[in-house]
Amino acid sequence: MAQKGLGAGFNTSPAADGVWINLKDAGAIAFLCYLSGAAGDTYTLQEAKTSGGTGAQNLAIVTEYHTCTGDGTDTWTRRTQAAAATVVTAAAATQNAMVVEVLNTSLSDTYKYVKLTSTGAGTVNALTHNLMTQRAAANLPAMGA
Repeated sequence: MAQKGLGAGFNTSPAADGVWINLKDAGAIAFLCYLSGAAGDTYTLQEAKTSGGTGAQNLAIVTEYHTCTGDGTDTWTRRTQAAAATVVTAAAATQNAMVVEVLNTSLSDTYKYVKLTSTGAGTVNALTHNLMTQRAAANLPAMGA
């Protein structure tokens, strides 16, 4: 039987460019990024101990990400790289949209927060999933708390 996803399967923060997101109640986070115009962008992943950025450091664990045009006309293309804290999308329409996922087990000990920051004008939507506690959307905790 189908059910609504917000609260049961995921939580989201659509304006998450450079925003610390708490992973203590989620198994993973997917960052959904978009920059139109085949401009290309660089996204940097960091981790911290608190929502204020205490102990902030680059999280060099990205080995895989996916790209597409973002308009629904094509499928996702899997891309790989050596472990890094950055993802660089090419100046090509087929890389306007980018998704990178981070498991909470990838964070360093005592670190609970992650953020992805665009160096250009790309938008970043944070979508936590594999929620530890499922609840009604109105009862979800703030993602940065």
